[in-house]
Parts: sequence; structure tokens; C-alpha cells
Amino acid sequence: MYVDEHATTINGKTYTRYLIRESYRDKGKIKHRTIANISKCSPEEIGAIKLALKYKGEYANAMFDRQDIHMKQGLSVGAVYVLKQVADRLGITQALGSTENAKQALWMALSRLISAGSRLSNVRLAERHAAVDVIGMDAFNEDDLYNTLDWIERKQESIESRLYKSRYTGKIPNLFLYDVTSSYMEGKKNELSDWGYAIEKKNGKKQIIIGLLTDAEGWPVSVEVFYGDTSDVKTFVSQIKKLANRFGCERVTMVGDRGMIKTKEIEELREENYYYITGITKPQIESLMKQGVIQMKLFSEELCEVENGGIRYILKRNPVRAAEIKENRESKIVKLKKIAEESNKNLREHVKAKVETVEKQINKQIDKLNLKKYVKVEVTEREVKIEIEEEEMKRESMLDGCYVLKTNVPKEGGVDMKTIHDRYRDLIHVEDAFRTVKTGSGMIEVRPAYVRKAARTRGHVFVVALSYMIEKELREAWRDINVRIKEGVEELTMINAIEMEVKGIKYNQIPEPRELGIKLIKALGLSMPVAIENKGITIATRKKINNKSKI
Repeated sequence: MYVDEHATTINGKTYTRYLIRESYRDKGKIKHRTIANISKCSPEEIGAIKLALKYKGEYANAMFDRQDIHMKQGLSVGAVYVLKQVADRLGITQALGSTENAKQALWMALSRLISAGSRLSNVRLAERHAAVDVIGMDAFNEDDLYNTLDWIERKQESIESRLYKSRYTGKIPNLFLYDVTSSYMEGKKNELSDWGYAIEKKNGKKQIIIGLLTDAEGWPVSVEVFYGDTSDVKTFVSQIKKLANRFGCERVTMVGDRGMIKTKEIEELREENYYYITGITKPQIESLMKQGVIQMKLFSEELCEVENGGIRYILKRNPVRAAEIKENRESKIVKLKKIAEESNKNLREHVKAKVETVEKQINKQIDKLNLKKYVKVEVTEREVKIEIEEEEMKRESMLDGCYVLKTNVPKEGGVDMKTIHDRYRDLIHVEDAFRTVKTGSGMIEVRPAYVRKAARTRGHVFVVALSYMIEKELREAWRDINVRIKEGVEELTMINAIEMEVKGIKYNQIPEPRELGIKLIKALGLSMPVAIENKGITIATRKKINNKSKI
């Protein structure tokens, strides 16, 4: 008996079947018959069957003959195996598919959690991690991964749709959170980068705009990349159309910050019979007060609701925030007065110093600190003085810590003002996602992107979004373990396979993890296998490493 292996490629997808067969003679001719179809067995099981059939009758001796057993340190297997299992659980693996492009896209998502970097670094990482054996990939290089970015950009809509259907089977969400952020780009060649309002305050650098749509718990539904000069509100309409047309949502409430949902966007929502929850600006609050819709006495630590023309307004005053604003204002005034004192000293000591220049510099500081409404500069001969218009400052500080939410969500169905307030606060989930994928303390930094083409930029950002889904699952599972996500993944990378070769047949034996590793894996509801297949495929980059240091 032997294992007959045959691979067939149909429409770019490869199918492999495994049969246990035996040979026999019939009237002098050699024929074959199938004993069993073992195609559904795991690679480990198929490998064990091959070994047993190859050494039947002497199998025990083959396993314990030290001359036939060769061992050496293998690749890191813990992190890639565990992250792959989490991706399977979240439906990411199934949504991507089983083509080589899909497997490479999955590896790029997993590798950002292990060590974020370029496509070249992804290949080098696969030289040290058992990505090929765990994911089942063929050999690849950095050019293949760049082509995969093109592929994933073309397939993003269908992948997002499959993820949406698998996650929300029987429980279609009716509330979505949306926010945007910018990501600055190194260099000026990226096709989507442009000059725009720099949220990150990185002057002199072009940027791209990223819009993230999530459910109420912060799980990504869709991510979209816009040109760097696109305003927040211009990105919002496409999200409405996406929910209506691609995801088929009928009763939806969109939650966005006060700069996102404005008059035009409200009209777009009304056309789809969608609801909204948003905040309003300070000038809009003052306008409502002038109209008599709301009064100052309604602001307190307790929520208060006012309804006008079918629109509900939720009012509250946060005393902690009010104290912060007051302290901030006072510290700015102290700074200005200190500048004035130093300037006056300079005017006294230097006869040629011009008071007009000093006045201009202080006024520039007043504009920069946003104090122009109630802080003025008084000049008397060769002395400058900071004057505070107390009444104006009192009016300006009247709304410190006060905020108003605006919504058209009806009260029917038990949607009270506390529910509205809580749903608006859920926007913190999107902010958390942006912190995770952008900051240096996060693991899956969206920058630097190392790409120039528009399609590859979108593909890169989508890969980052998939990585964030896995990171979020890890964070929730490891919530009660005193370890950062990065530290947890690093612990898993220490689980190295032992490459075993028994009479020409190779497999990766996995040792028992350390105590922390066992705890992390158990918290995810997983367990490490005893062994995995060794495909014997070598990964190598096309680009040689430059070992010359720059002075």
C-alpha cells in the first residue's frame, strides 16, 4: 500500500487529493485499487500514514533507531501558528480564500503583529518563522507580496462583504461608528498623498486620509483611503452608500463627531431613512441659546434632554473638563505675561530694540494660543502690558465643559438620552483603533507604508485593518493577563520547532511552551499541536542585504 498524491488546478485554485492505494496483478497486468480517500485528513495525519506505510513491519525500530533520526533547531512556530488560528476563528482566512495571493495576504497581516515592516522585511521574517508550513504557502519573494497588494485592493470589497456576513449572521448591526484620521507619508511620490490639514501636526509632509467604519463594539466593517486633501465630511457620504448598497442595511444609526455629520450629510442620511448621533460646535450651542431652544441652567452633571422640531438635544456639563479648560487658559495667560516681562526687560536694556516689533511678536503669540477674544496688548512708550477683558473672558468661559449631542433617533423602542450619550461615547473604539495602528507604542503601524502606487497603498491599509482585528481579539482574550500584546506575541515567537528527519521524512516537532506561553494560548482557547508538516520550502529575498554602515 502507498499514499497516492495528486494536485489539480482549476480557475487558479489548487486542489490536492490523497488516496491510500495498493497494487495487484490481474491476468499478468499490474492494476491499482483505492482503499481509502484520506484527503480530509490533516497534514500531520497524512505524514504519519506515509511514515507507517513506508516502514510497515519495522515502524517501531525506524522511530527509535538513533542513526535514522536527525534533529536540529527549526523555525519559530508559536506566534505564526497562534495568530493563524485566531485569523481562522475571526473568518479572515476564509474571507481571503485559498489562493497563493490569499495566503500571502494573510501572512502580511500576521507579520505586522510579529514585526511590522516592508514587504522585504515580511519575506525576511518568513525566513525565521514557519509561515510556509503553518499557512501552507509556496515560495515567494517581495515582488510577489507587492503583486498581492494589488490583488487585495481589487478584492477588498468582496473580502469585506464575506467578513461582514460571517460575523453578523442572524444579528445584523443597526449602529455604526465612523471617524477619519490622517497618516503622514515619508517622501513625496505616493499617488494618494497630498497636502492637507495635518491632524498629526507633521508640517512639511504629505499625508493620506483613512476612514474607518466599525460596529458599536469597534470591530472594523470597512476601511477606505482618500486623497490627502480630502475633508472629513467628504468621506462620510461614501460610507452611507456603502452600508445601503453593499451591506444592505436598512435601519441604521450613524455615529460621528461634530465635524463629521453636518447639514449635507444629514440630508444624505434622510434619503436612506438612516438616523444619526453627533455633537455640535460651541457656536452652534450659542446659536441655540439665542433662539431660546436651550438655556444655560440646563447644563449640569446630570443629562438633560430638549426636543425641538423632531430633533433631540442631549446636554451635559463635565466639571473635570471645565477645570482642565480653566487651568489651561490661566497657564496661557501666565505664559503671555512672562513673555511681556522678558520683552520689557529687553526694551530697557537695548535702546535700539523696537517696541513695535515686540508688540507684533506678542500679538502673534496671542493668536497662536487662541486668546484673541479677551486678551489685548497695551503699549505705553517703551513698555508692553497684557490686558485681560474680564467680562469677555467670563462669557467665553461660560460654556467650559459643556457639550450638546444632536440626534434624530426616535424615543420609541426605549432609546433614552442615556443610550444616546453612551453610543456617542462609543466613538472611543474608533479612536482606539487609530491609536493602535498609528502610534509608535502600537504594534501594527500603518506607517511607514513603503509603497507609492494608489492600489498598493489601499491594499496596505486594508492589511493593517485585518491585523487590527486579530490584535483586538488578542487584547480581549488576554485582558486578565498582566502582559502587553507586543510582549505576548514576543513570548509566542520563542516557541521554536525542532526539525525532525526520520529516514528521509521531515516534520516539525513542537516542544511544550514556557508557563507564560501556555497561559496565553489557553486564554485564547487554543492548544499547540505536537507536530506540523515540514514542506522543506526555502524562502529568500531577491534583494541582497547591505551590511555597510553609513557614517
